[in-house]
Amino acid sequence: MTSRRKRAARPGLAALGALAVLLLGLGLWHLGGTGWIYAKTGVAQAMLESAWAARLTEGKTLRPWPGAVTHPVARLEVPALDVDLIVLSGTSKRTLAFGPGHIDGTVPPGEAGHSILTGDRDTHFDFLQKLKPGTLLWIQRADGGWRRYRVAGAEVLDSRNAQLASGSGWPVLSLVTDWPFGPAETGSRRHYVVTAEAVTEVALND
Repeated sequence: MTSRRKRAARPGLAALGALAVLLLGLGLWHLGGTGWIYAKTGVAQAMLESAWAARLTEGKTLRPWPGAVTHPVARLEVPALDVDLIVLSGTSKRTLAFGPGHIDGTVPPGEAGHSILTGDRDTHFDFLQKLKPGTLLWIQRADGGWRRYRVAGAEVLDSRNAQLASGSGWPVLSLVTDWPFGPAETGSRRHYVVTAEAVTEVALND
């Protein structure tokens, strides 16, 4: 938890990094559309980090860039796989291009109840296939507190005849992506679902 506290407490560095990468991206924009396509992911991640830092330190909900249809709502870490992702509000294609999204209508990530996150199988959520029962996940909430989850299992569900349980008051996290992994399967209705349960009922605060 020490490294997490240090990172969350230094928004100035995140802002400077975002500015530097943004300036680089603007330069590539003038070089042509192809250059921007390769640069936009790095630019977006730096700006998401800056927006999340502002949320943690100032309590502000900021859209990461002008015209964005989403904003950061949580952070997801899987230390065993070196995964560190900003979780975004909503699940539109424009949102999922930049990170995993929180499904509206489920509880906020890290809170008591059932929270569901979804992401693209060939980018941000390709690591789901590597998760094993017992793997630990961490969620940082908007108030800066952390909750630890342990993977309980995974299954493939058909969206035409299966629904995720609403759960009880115990904190449960579901990570959902399309199935199978690898090249996109046109018209697939199958989803790979990883379920993790909170290790303790009480979240850890910074």
